[in-house]
Amino acid sequence: MSKHDEYSLVPRSVQAQQIDTVDKQLLNEIQWVFPLTDRPYLEISKRYNISEKDVMQRTSHLKEIGLIRQINAIFDTRRLGYKSALVAFVVKPDKLNHVAEEVNKHPGVSHNYERSHEFNMWFTLAVPPYADIKMDLERMASIDGVMKYRVLPTLKLYKIGVRLDMVNEDAKMPEPTDKVKTLNPRKFNLTERDKEFIRELQKDLKVIAEPFKELAHTLGITTSQLFAKAKEYEQLGVMRRFAAILRHRDAGFTANGMVVWKVPDLKIDEVGNKLAAFPQVSHCYRRPIYPDWQFNLFSMVHARTIEAAEKITVQMSESIGIKDYKILFSLREFKKERVKYFEGN
Repeated sequence: MSKHDEYSLVPRSVQAQQIDTVDKQLLNEIQWVFPLTDRPYLEISKRYNISEKDVMQRTSHLKEIGLIRQINAIFDTRRLGYKSALVAFVVKPDKLNHVAEEVNKHPGVSHNYERSHEFNMWFTLAVPPYADIKMDLERMASIDGVMKYRVLPTLKLYKIGVRLDMVNEDAKMPEPTDKVKTLNPRKFNLTERDKEFIRELQKDLKVIAEPFKELAHTLGITTSQLFAKAKEYEQLGVMRRFAAILRHRDAGFTANGMVVWKVPDLKIDEVGNKLAAFPQVSHCYRRPIYPDWQFNLFSMVHARTIEAAEKITVQMSESIGIKDYKILFSLREFKKERVKYFEGN
């Protein structure tokens, strides 16, 4: 694990103190939309009345200090034909590190956290279309220290997309303002050529004047053709966006809570859409229940402090009229990286 990856709830936002107002504005913009143009840093520079060189230097610095994890295409796992699920483990406390190390060896594990609950390890697992996710899970569940587990696939997606407001210092603002993106239901027939595009677009973009040239050259096409394909993927919902991915904790958002709700079936769509509209909510899903797990709606909240996260959750609870909920805060991050799609095939 890198110095950026393992953490506790003790605040650590020294990196966020090393940036100025322009850096914050830059981060706000590129974590949601990064220009798909030949000279993206020049395009950004025009909006802030600074030079292209200044934008590149700032972006490089933000990467060096760990605020920007990477800049690349963010794909929809399921639209690519991958099978995925959130998995909850109950692990003996003295075996947590061992189990985490073993689980993290799987290339399809992108996020793995210790959380404040009996189910104390939560990770996401994705496998290619030809793989058997059940077999992989059974192998993981047999690791010494795992007492029981629950598989929680997405039954319905209401929102996905992290947006950390670096400019507004008050992360307690409870009013929902996000517009929820409509998902494209059109079927996507993946080809071998699509896999080649995906392999290139998921690479971390270099901080150079014309960073897309190399990707286009590898694919044997022009940058205009590359941009057209990326926009096609976005319209189809295959690519969620091309953007910078921030490290939440280094950006000052040290309280990351998975808020789980017990919602009546007849109200779940109404409640899911209301929660999705909150800007502090990055992910919102409906998931299955079990006799020992009755929470059917999940929402991720990102805040600067635990108190702020709790206040936001209270406001959300009052807004949706649901009082039966729990906040499972991240205690440690064992792994966080994007799945590398179609690598090696």
